[in-house]
Amino acid sequence: MTMPRLLIIALTLLASPAMAQEIGFGGLQADVSAPVEVAADSLSVEQDNGRAVFTGNVVIGQGEMRLSAQEVTVEYADAKQSRIKSLHAKGKVTLVSGEDAAEAEEASYDVEAGNVTLIGDVVMTRGNNVLTGDQMQVDLATGTARVDGRVRSVLQPGGN
Repeated sequence: MTMPRLLIIALTLLASPAMAQEIGFGGLQADVSAPVEVAADSLSVEQDNGRAVFTGNVVIGQGEMRLSAQEVTVEYADAKQSRIKSLHAKGKVTLVSGEDAAEAEEASYDVEAGNVTLIGDVVMTRGNNVLTGDQMQVDLATGTARVDGRVRSVLQPGGN
């Protein structure tokens, strides 16, 4: 099903190898109770399994947080499709909040728990500081993150 270029739907929510590094990135905090807005080139609704698939230049916003990808699948928590359970993004995924930005191959957002998991070649930046890993889990309520896999960080002197 093809929709206008900027389809916006406001949905209210009730929304080294084997080494890991836990970090605090305050910018990746989000108001998990704020409405979720979705814009995309097209939308396909699958009523029978409670899913909606947004494709083409997808941008999702919740408060100050923005997630963009080529495709995002929305799974609903109920048959009425009034409450989002989770989002799964793939293809050039970017997550931005405040001065923090993260890129990955895929991302899953458990809306009910308020957690985002970025998977595959994760790169997170804050100013000139860079952190990379295989997977990153972010608790949006607290702004803390955990990076797993081959973790590498470049911290600039005098930076946060």
